[in-house]
Amino acid sequence: MRILVVDDLEFMRTLIRDILETGGHEIVAEAADGRQALLLRRAWKPDLTLMDISMPRMDGLEALKRIRDDDPHSRIVMCSSLGDQERILEAIRLGAADYVVKPFRKERLLSAVRKAGELNEV
Repeated sequence: MRILVVDDLEFMRTLIRDILETGGHEIVAEAADGRQALLLRRAWKPDLTLMDISMPRMDGLEALKRIRDDDPHSRIVMCSSLGDQERILEAIRLGAADYVVKPFRKERLLSAVRKAGELNEV
């Protein structure tokens, strides 16, 4: 799949990119906040967006709402810290396909991406 990675921490984007590319996916773009994510999604039209919840300027929940308003069929997997259960539940309510809790295992990240990729194929 062609994936947009959104996280305010560069080392986290690098880690995610390495895992996903090793899993056979293509990273088409990377963003450091929700505002950049919105612009890059329009430009690159990725198959999936993998996005952190906690970011400056525009957090992942606001970006998720705007992406889903623009494209109700978009596939989005959210990432969050361990103690952020309320925001994870909100993300699912807003239409996220899945979520991954940081720190995550490689297998869990690839499984979430695979699951989200299968949603529109059914």
